[in-house]
Amino acid sequence: MKLSTRAQRIEPFYVMEVAKAAQALAREVAGTRAPMIFLNIGEPDFTAPPLVQEAAERAIRAGHTQYTNALGLEALRERISAWYQQRFGVQVPARRIVVTAGASAALQLACLALIDAGDEILMPDPSYPCNRHFVSAAEGRAVLIPTTAEERFQLSGEKVRAAWNEHTRGVLLASPSNPTGTSIAPEELARIHAVVQERGGITLIDEIYLGLSYEEHFGHTALAIDDHIISINSFSKYFNMTGWRLGWMVVPESLVPVVERLAQNLFICASTVAQHAALACFEPESIAEYERRRAEFKARRDYFIPELQRLGLAVPVMPDGAFYAWADCSAACERLGVSGSWDFAFELMRRAHLAITPGRDFGTHDPARYVRFSTANSMAQLQESVARLQTILG
Repeated sequence: MKLSTRAQRIEPFYVMEVAKAAQALAREVAGTRAPMIFLNIGEPDFTAPPLVQEAAERAIRAGHTQYTNALGLEALRERISAWYQQRFGVQVPARRIVVTAGASAALQLACLALIDAGDEILMPDPSYPCNRHFVSAAEGRAVLIPTTAEERFQLSGEKVRAAWNEHTRGVLLASPSNPTGTSIAPEELARIHAVVQERGGITLIDEIYLGLSYEEHFGHTALAIDDHIISINSFSKYFNMTGWRLGWMVVPESLVPVVERLAQNLFICASTVAQHAALACFEPESIAEYERRRAEFKARRDYFIPELQRLGLAVPVMPDGAFYAWADCSAACERLGVSGSWDFAFELMRRAHLAITPGRDFGTHDPARYVRFSTANSMAQLQESVARLQTILG
């Protein structure tokens, strides 16, 4: 069977490839040695809080399971709008909010609406691999621009200006970022957006970890800068609804009917049950629980990253959000006699029963130097992970 060139362009998602290998090893040694600890997948160990689960049950019992409008439940769009006002002090009209089947659907819709064949989208290196594949699936080309720790592994207005050419259509950024957990300073994002606007381009920003910001300077939505920024968000991370596959996007009002037309044809609508459940995310009791969990995620970061530093796994920039540590493993590789992050990850998997993600997924600039740890696990598991790392590296 002949495959499309589009399908052949999409590389494997190595996070999941490593996860499969770790799961296979975990099954092989089950009951005989220490169980595998998975610090490789960015999924909160918390599940949807009680009010959200109860709302889903009520929706099913009441028969609220049929299609919704392609833009999403009006009540949910209004709740999201109110959240922006209450949390960030930003007015985002509900009419500009489109509820989607996860942030992935939002990114696909945005790329299909705005990118033509041959268009180039500037992205930082490192960055989340699936984002560049959405660009590729829309027949565009992701252009990865190497970034440094001094830049918090984010693009700058100067770099965007220097890289822009006649094929450039815009930028796709993430704040906070996966894999680094770093955000773009609001003033730098404003400079980037100004460069893009001068050239008639688009600014797309992945804000799915926005709710999990830990420092006031960075905890601001890009929507505060300009109405023409397109923001992608999700109920997966801060709202702990990963498998519910629910997200949203905020677009300029003129783009809403275009996105609606695409959504009608590609998705019909997001999960109706998930939408009804998500209404309960914004109840005061639920928000209080989410904030308690956010404090727990911060406490995990504050414990785990100094321990990595102590063990020679340098984290060059303290993450200000999300739940990741982007660690330089070059010294550890030398100590273990392995050649780079890929071999280091598999060495830890075999010797310490610890699954992490090598840098190969996240870009082409120095991927053998870095690994990503997820700190979305419990404090007890993080402490056990440090003990195992100590045994191998101490």
